[in-house]
Amino acid sequence: MLRPDERSDARERALYLLYEAHSKGIEPSATIELQVIEPDPLTQELVLGVGRSIATIDGHIEQRAKGWTLARMPVLDLNVMRLGVFELIERPDVPTAVVLNEAVELAKRFSTDDSGRFVNGVLAAVAADVRSDA
Repeated sequence: MLRPDERSDARERALYLLYEAHSKGIEPSATIELQVIEPDPLTQELVLGVGRSIATIDGHIEQRAKGWTLARMPVLDLNVMRLGVFELIERPDVPTAVVLNEAVELAKRFSTDDSGRFVNGVLAAVAADVRSDA
């Protein structure tokens, strides 16, 4: 079983890989293949899961990000939200509060001053759509 900080580290690594995929214009799965050292299983699950479900994930984000298109969003915010939506939909074992908190912390750490509030608002709205405990 992974410790909480190991899960946070895996989310951070997944964010790096999703950002790399976006920057290079390649599929998220390709970033896994390009790594010299194979990423840990949770990082792989997150990156590959987002890659497989990106159209559905982006649809949820677009629906809840009022007044924002995906193209207008900071790339880091978008990828943090993609990770969060993936976990909300595909990882019911992770509590909603944990998903939101982890995403907000990543956004605050790596993006703009307003990113934490933006990410929290969008993900909380998505959580209300896809989870019964939200």
